[in-house]
Amino acid sequence: MTRFRKLAEEPVYDGSLISVGRGTFQSVDGGQSFGRDLVHHPGAVCIVPVDDDRTVLMVRQYRAAIDADLLEIPAGKRDAEGEPPEETALRALQEEVGMHAGRVEERAEFYSSPGFSDEYSYVFRGLELTSVDASAHSPEEAAMEIERVALDEVPMLIRTGRLVDAKSIVGLCLAFEALKS
Repeated sequence: MTRFRKLAEEPVYDGSLISVGRGTFQSVDGGQSFGRDLVHHPGAVCIVPVDDDRTVLMVRQYRAAIDADLLEIPAGKRDAEGEPPEETALRALQEEVGMHAGRVEERAEFYSSPGFSDEYSYVFRGLELTSVDASAHSPEEAAMEIERVALDEVPMLIRTGRLVDAKSIVGLCLAFEALKS
């Protein structure tokens, strides 16, 4: 049961990836109203492509928001209306690493940064990989590098700060856990 209610939202910005609004809220007990900046995002998917030899295919991609390259699992935004998350994940896998997964398993769903954004993400594990043509759709995708990472190395990569992308940490930890069972 929520103790707050949204009274209104004023649009501030509408871009190609996100929209921003200024929301007005009030607690149910009638307390003073307050404002919050809200970022709306169409949602995202990410997929952990696991090879037969217990390695995953990852990408090193430039991220403009932090002006740095990050090691990540393949991911994409849910920008095709009506497309199921699993299909979006397969599309991202093909576009970014030139692979198709013969079997896809949903592992988790989560809000990426609920303190200010409604971005909702799905994590999949991709198995039975086969090569297909890659098809980059942005300058960042065209320049990304594919890296093979042993799942056994994931805990060390997280501990040492070499892996700092949240969706990748979630996806890889779940893939690592699945190997144990």
